[in-house]
Amino acid sequence: MSEKYNPVAFDPRTFAEEAGKRDPAFREAYEGMADEFAALAELLRARTRAGLTQTELAERMGVSQPVVARIEGSIGSRKHAPSLATLRKYADACGQRLVIRFEPKQEHAA
Repeated sequence: MSEKYNPVAFDPRTFAEEAGKRDPAFREAYEGMADEFAALAELLRARTRAGLTQTELAERMGVSQPVVARIEGSIGSRKHAPSLATLRKYADACGQRLVIRFEPKQEHAA
């Protein structure tokens, strides 16, 4: 019996918006991780702009590919946050510089 691989389309942003409408606790938890999601998006954007795979980035950083995967995966896990030195090294390997800034909070309409 042959089974064809048929992935299910999944849009996390739409899922989160719909779940947040039904469950205020979910919405609060999701919004509480907004900065982690933004940080991960920036890491992935930097690597993509540089045209690098995790393996190529790891070589430039002088680490192994699993270390890069752990850096990218740790952003949303809250188990381990990469140090500023590690983020600088990541940015440098992507040919970019690390910039950190604070912005005013935006009020959400209830």
